[in-house]
Amino acid sequence: MGFVLKGTIVNGAAIIVGGLLGVLLGGRIPERIKALIMQGIALAVLVIGMQMALQMQNAVLIIFSLVLGGILGEIIGLDALLQRAGTWLERRAARTRSGLARAFVYATLVYVVGAMAVTGALESGLLGQHQTLYVKAILDGFTAIAFAATMGVGVCLASVPVLLYQGSIALAAGLLQPFLSPAVLNELTAVGGILIIAIAVNLLELKEIKVANFLPAFFIVPLWLIVLLPLTAGFSF
Repeated sequence: MGFVLKGTIVNGAAIIVGGLLGVLLGGRIPERIKALIMQGIALAVLVIGMQMALQMQNAVLIIFSLVLGGILGEIIGLDALLQRAGTWLERRAARTRSGLARAFVYATLVYVVGAMAVTGALESGLLGQHQTLYVKAILDGFTAIAFAATMGVGVCLASVPVLLYQGSIALAAGLLQPFLSPAVLNELTAVGGILIIAIAVNLLELKEIKVANFLPAFFIVPLWLIVLLPLTAGFSF
């Protein structure tokens, strides 16, 4: 259980450390330095995604899973659902008069409402890989510095919903991991890598990709390899 939560714990700790640094440093970090840091992190995310994507063994299955998963995600409206949740949190923050509460809600909005949190938590639980959440921890840490410099120490409290939200997803996914074969895990790693590449594209502001809508691909891969493929024995891609 501790290993499954490793990435989430690092993420929560990074928010706390970043928030405390923000309180101490104030707004002393120039905008151009912040932009440079974000670009460097985005490039690192891109490389991590490519390394994971290269583990695919069945390209047709990956394409099928991403396309069908994206269609299902669009029909369900996963990205729009996350956006609505963010809007609701933002309105709650705007109505509160407490600076501590406002900092907490705004920071939670940034750290929890996004595809990277879900993708990283699923990878931690299903694959035992925490690269995505480690990268997210770096991003959240730098964001916490900027937030805390203007909104105060309440930003550190956002680590609690991050731990609860991402930890719950990782633990739920971890319950399935013992039942997945190495072949399934390889293809899931490839799907995760492709989604991480999409996140990097968004971070670099090259193209806006609704990454959350592709999350059902994580469930289509094991469904096909474990359930559908044995039923269609003799049919080959």
